[in-house]
Amino acid sequence: MTADDEEDRAVQQRLRRFWRNLTGGSDEDLVACLLAQVTATTEAVELARAMATGEIAPTSGAERMDGVESEGDDARRELILELRRTLATPMDREDLNRLSRSIDDVLDNLRDLAREFDLYGFRDEPLLVEPVDNLAAGLASLRRAIEVLIERPQDAARHAAESKKNDVRRSYQRAMATLLTTDEAVDSLLLRRRELLRRLDITGLRLAEAADALIDGAVKRSH
Repeated sequence: MTADDEEDRAVQQRLRRFWRNLTGGSDEDLVACLLAQVTATTEAVELARAMATGEIAPTSGAERMDGVESEGDDARRELILELRRTLATPMDREDLNRLSRSIDDVLDNLRDLAREFDLYGFRDEPLLVEPVDNLAAGLASLRRAIEVLIERPQDAARHAAESKKNDVRRSYQRAMATLLTTDEAVDSLLLRRRELLRRLDITGLRLAEAADALIDGAVKRSH
């Protein structure tokens, strides 16, 4: 390929990008990146639940979680690249980046949960099941919000608000109450269980931050 050919190709790419911006195609690309992040995070939640119930061996679960986290990272990197190339976005750029970063934080904390589960020597932990299930419900609401962001931003804000009410904090509180009102002495096992529950509580807070970012962006888009 000659230098002129390369220049022509570059011009054509810029024109295609400009056209996609004009026709809203870039919005779909950005939303696809967000949905890819949510998909990876949902898979991570499913892995966390399988580890909590003992369906997956801890070491295998932690290794699989690392792979899922890498998929989420790839989706976030693609979103950042897309933001740099895009003139118009489906919501405020800062809010969009906040949303993506918060989803990434949820996934990072699930990866850490899996690693800690393995390092602490657990085979299962029933107290994790309820907060993990609530986290899954919150993620499902966040997915619905992202899916309607372009066409129905008001509905997106409503679904995001549902995601924020993920009840992970209350699950954490109930589990901690169960843990700390047993007759067991405060020993290594109790402390390790507490750390896993605390990790899930933090994960729920990161999910709420993602919902806040989406609500802010959706409200701005609807005006």
